[in-house]
Amino acid sequence: MNAPILTEDELIAAIAKERKRGRTIAFANGCFDLLHVGHIRYLQDAARQADVLVVGVNGDDSVCKLKGPGRPVMAEQERAELISAIRGVSYVTIFRDESPARLLGVIRPDVHCKGTDYTAESVPERDVVRSYGGRVAIVGDAKNHSTSEILRRMRDEG
Repeated sequence: MNAPILTEDELIAAIAKERKRGRTIAFANGCFDLLHVGHIRYLQDAARQADVLVVGVNGDDSVCKLKGPGRPVMAEQERAELISAIRGVSYVTIFRDESPARLLGVIRPDVHCKGTDYTAESVPERDVVRSYGGRVAIVGDAKNHSTSEILRRMRDEG
C-alpha cells in the first residue's frame, strides 16, 4: 500500500495522531526528479531513524529554482507518487519553499534526515531542528548517485 500524499494541513493532523500513539517522527526531503538507487537507500535508511517517516518533495517551482532550466523532468505529483510507493515511507507532502526549514518548524519532527553529501554541521536547517530539540541524522549511502549526472550522461550519450 502506498503512503498517502497529504497537504500540509492534513500532514499536521496525521502527525498529531501519530504522536498521540507515542510514535517518533523522521523527516527527509528532496527533489527526487529522476528516482535512482541513492534515493531509495537514503529514504530506507531515514525510515530506520524513527517510527514514522515523512518525506517532503520539492514542488516544481522550487526544483526549477534549485536545479535550473529544464528541471524538473517529472511533475511534482508524479514524483510524490513514486516516493509514496517506497517501503518505509509513511507520508508524503509536496512543499513549495526552496528549503524545508519552514515546514520543519511547523511539523517539528524528532529527526531531520539528510544525505551523505552533508555533515551534521553543514545541514542548512540544523538550527531550526535544534531550536525545538530535534536531532539531525546523516543517512544513506555515499553520494555516488546524482540525477544531474544521469541526465548529463543521457544527453551526452543519447
